[in-house]
Amino acid sequence: MPYLAKLEKAGIPTVVVDLEDQEQMVKQEALVSGVPKIRYLHASRTLPGPEDVDNWIDKMLETLTRPLTDEEKESGLYTIPQQRIIFEGTLEEAQDFYQQTEWIPLPVEAPIAKYTDGFPIIVPTEEKVTWMLTGTSHKPDEIVTHQADRMATQGEATSEGRLEIRKGDVVRFQPLKRTATVEQVAVNAVMAGCRPEHLPIVLAIAQSGTPISTTNFPSQAVCVSGPIVKEIGMNTGCGMFGPGSVANSPIGRAYQLMAINLGGAVPGVNRMGCLGSPLNNGGVAYAENADGLPPGWKGLNEEFGYKKDENIVMVQMITGGILGSQFSPGGYRALQKSGHGGIARKFDVKGTPGPHNWLDYIVPELYAGREGAWTIVMVPEMAQHLVDLGFKSKDDVYEYLWKKGFEPLKKYRGRSWPDFRRNGWTGIEKTSGKPWLELDPEYMVPAAGDDPNEFCIVIGGGQEEACVQLAGDRGNAFSIDAWK
Repeated sequence: MPYLAKLEKAGIPTVVVDLEDQEQMVKQEALVSGVPKIRYLHASRTLPGPEDVDNWIDKMLETLTRPLTDEEKESGLYTIPQQRIIFEGTLEEAQDFYQQTEWIPLPVEAPIAKYTDGFPIIVPTEEKVTWMLTGTSHKPDEIVTHQADRMATQGEATSEGRLEIRKGDVVRFQPLKRTATVEQVAVNAVMAGCRPEHLPIVLAIAQSGTPISTTNFPSQAVCVSGPIVKEIGMNTGCGMFGPGSVANSPIGRAYQLMAINLGGAVPGVNRMGCLGSPLNNGGVAYAENADGLPPGWKGLNEEFGYKKDENIVMVQMITGGILGSQFSPGGYRALQKSGHGGIARKFDVKGTPGPHNWLDYIVPELYAGREGAWTIVMVPEMAQHLVDLGFKSKDDVYEYLWKKGFEPLKKYRGRSWPDFRRNGWTGIEKTSGKPWLELDPEYMVPAAGDDPNEFCIVIGGGQEEACVQLAGDRGNAFSIDAWK
């Protein structure tokens, strides 16, 4: 939409062709992009392509060649009112107020909570919000801004189409690109059940603009790295992704509440994940066990260019769900201790004690159903086995996994997403330096993407030998210390 908005503001007519059930999403994006009267045509989800195009091609050509009207030329960045609402009543009445719902028609056809994730919340009284704000030195009425330069992610481009985010730029919460104050973030932190010592993390998360993605199985997760993990008691051990942590759980939930209340995310209106994701029910926050890093391996904070004693939070999109361990802990131990069991037979190392490269057991499944990089969460013991095999750094592992994903171009072109991600195959393939359309079908290309460092490794978990793979790359990192 930012690119269409740029053309419209230059007086060039454009038209959006999208699906009928996404009309409200298109209208909202047009409104916040400053082109509220952009022209829009409906496509079909089910008609064959040629028949579908025949239904609207003439209308599209007429729409593109018709000059913009004075009303369509009206522009300006629309800011949705965000009044400070003071509610008076009992706590029970306040809870009822926050649990209000509104009926969302197709494609939902169900009542959806207006202010919450559907669960009861901690009512953000004046006293609790004031208490929460003791966790930061920033003023309550301060607008949340970016604390460092970085490249924009999809959906973050400015109304001018600029792709760079600069320090001091105002954060625009997605999808409605609203702004928010420190106090408004604190309100959502209270609602989520956070404590003041969690607020700098929540404010750092807020810098991401709470992207929500769309289609398929869009999930969001945040990972904390640095001394603050121990200071606030985040669980990095057994059950680190599960319930029970009074730090992990509310921090993860705060992300989702900010997306709803600050970003304006509504299922079926502008949050269009067809099935949604259970990972977003309560949110996902996890943390790195820095003490479990083997010698030579950097912590997540150091990988992002911060110091070992600095605190960061990584905000990532999990676009394809989670793969659990593909092996039993006992089977893994049998492989490494004495070279026995099913994995040893698969590797043809029966009777040979380890260490053995367990990555080769999970690699086929990484690329079986999707392309792109992964985030791998592994217990310290399994990381040490990789070091013993010669993987002296995380970068060595990333390079190995990346190279294992090379496949013939003809196979890669048979996957679903590359048609979109490679811009219709019009660009240059990075490893060869040649145009995609000039490559031999047998040329080997990386299914994991162009950069090995899109992979991510986080150390954590209990004593059992296990790893979990999150279908998504490393995302962006934000300083927590900047918000203390």
